[in-house]
Amino acid sequence: MSYTQWVLVYDHAGRYPGSFRCPRAAHRLARRGASPAIETDHRMQFTTRPELVGTFGMVASTHWLASAAGMAILEEGGNAFDAAAAAGLVLHVVEPHLNGLGGDTPILGFDVASSAPWVLCGQGPAPMAATSSAFTQLGLDVIPGTGHLAAVVPGSFGAWMSMLERHGTLPLETITRFAIGYARDGYPLIPDAATAIHSVTELFTEHWHSSAAIYLTAGAAPLAGSRFRNKALADTLERIVREAQAGGGSRESVIARARDVFYRGFVAESIDAFVREPLRDVTGQDHAGLLSAEDLARWSPRWEEPVTIEFGGVTVAKTGPWGQGPVLLQQLAALVHQDVGAPGSAQMVHTVAETAKLAFADREAFYGDPDFVDVPLTALLSDEYARERASLVGQDASAELRPGRPGGREPRLSPSIFSNRASQGVGTGEPTLGSMGLVRGDTCHLDVVDRWGNVVAATPSGGWLQSSPAVPGLGFSLPTRAQMFWVEPGLPNSIAPGKRPRTTLSPGMLLRDGAPCLAFGTPGGDQQDQWTVPFLLNLLVHKMNLQEAIDAATWHSTHMPSSFFPRTFTPRELVVEESIGSSVIDDLRQRGHEVVVSKPWTLGRLSAAGVRADGMLVAAANARGMQGYAAGR
Repeated sequence: MSYTQWVLVYDHAGRYPGSFRCPRAAHRLARRGASPAIETDHRMQFTTRPELVGTFGMVASTHWLASAAGMAILEEGGNAFDAAAAAGLVLHVVEPHLNGLGGDTPILGFDVASSAPWVLCGQGPAPMAATSSAFTQLGLDVIPGTGHLAAVVPGSFGAWMSMLERHGTLPLETITRFAIGYARDGYPLIPDAATAIHSVTELFTEHWHSSAAIYLTAGAAPLAGSRFRNKALADTLERIVREAQAGGGSRESVIARARDVFYRGFVAESIDAFVREPLRDVTGQDHAGLLSAEDLARWSPRWEEPVTIEFGGVTVAKTGPWGQGPVLLQQLAALVHQDVGAPGSAQMVHTVAETAKLAFADREAFYGDPDFVDVPLTALLSDEYARERASLVGQDASAELRPGRPGGREPRLSPSIFSNRASQGVGTGEPTLGSMGLVRGDTCHLDVVDRWGNVVAATPSGGWLQSSPAVPGLGFSLPTRAQMFWVEPGLPNSIAPGKRPRTTLSPGMLLRDGAPCLAFGTPGGDQQDQWTVPFLLNLLVHKMNLQEAIDAATWHSTHMPSSFFPRTFTPRELVVEESIGSSVIDDLRQRGHEVVVSKPWTLGRLSAAGVRADGMLVAAANARGMQGYAAGR
């Protein structure tokens, strides 16, 4: 695709003060709050589907059935929070290789009744028995990417219930009925899920018998597109609803009781009994787990304020440094001081990639659960520090891992990062996209906006069928996010009892004049806060519409240490979609990037939903992966 590099900038009165060869000047005007209109010659750009525009409600997600369920809830009079919970529970059923009822879910929301954005942390912490010595005594210096030892407290269900209790309007049985129906009556198994099951058939048959009972028939994996049922999961959800309703009372009390049934009732008891049984993990040995019923009983989701910066005339909101959310903000803050170039140009790709490398180096050196770690967040997001980091971006690709010294703080990196060890054993950790763009799976995402202006962005993940054995009788797996911790003490993300792992899950929100205008996000592990950068630049700087910004060719760097077992990285490697163009690829190689060309339509699965300045509702979803969809009217 091609774009003109000329950009016309108008002020609020519609005056035309000048033209620019690149959008840098317009970018800086927007940074100062001028919020200019920027016109580019993209009117003839082909998109895979239209940007949806309406007035009633919008749902966008990584699976069409989840989007349909969320939209049905809106049609029944539910609000965005009701719809998000219903869609999220459906994702737990229909994308079991990407997330599950026992996984993790951070949520970013805005309730017009309170007129403030909030973060709901559905990331469960490490068990109280999870100390560094607990692993070193087993002869492990790395937490395995699969099996019982990597299990943390499941956070997804608690997050959905807490959101519904505080902000929802519909009863529990209405919200859960879609997920229960698909689990009991069946849904079409997407090809990636069938591939994931096939890849671990031997593991299931020989070691994870509870998983084999759900996913295999006569020892064989189901076929792609076949009707797949998980009756154990349906039974679990139905029992939770039934026991929650038994006590009577208000809608809120029933939902609170459902949360108790999960974390203090039969679900917690089943999990406790199961993790005591040693089972095979990626080390090739059998290990019991550290998670207990007490860990589940003492946990509850956390309500927090988002971390924000101003960029492009809007406020960008993300989660705190227990997740990687602030790394997006660091990149945007540094890009204000650079020439980002024309859309899809070598200059844009190079500048964005080099800036990402610096921000992610800081993530590795400073980010962690702020309940345990003093994260210098104010310094990391300051304009002074952003200028300093931006000055390090040169014309050539850097081969260094360069964390900064925000506020004079010395960085701390593990020496083992540089050993670049290769993965061994069976199973997988976070099933994210490979460097060639071959889809093995990743995570999920959903966005909802309703007719009242409530907005939700959520990124469900964890509890992957190929990473943790299914809990017998419950029909779902546990989250293996403890693999993101370091066993080595003294690092920001070192393991500790009750500590949240530094997750990659990263929903986002844009606000204009204090009101929400967009919920957005994508699956993809470490790539989540890389793929969203060109999306936001295309949207806010180059003024594409939502669908154009999502469909545009994208890229990511693998220069930074992976958050997942075995924590490898490849200096200078830059993965770009082939559709970025051969001339851009050649230019990037001349700049020193080790370019890996991925097939078109293989990187990222962004979706977004929000409110335009004129009050119209909008949404868009990604054609990549051939399963994401937006719905609305």
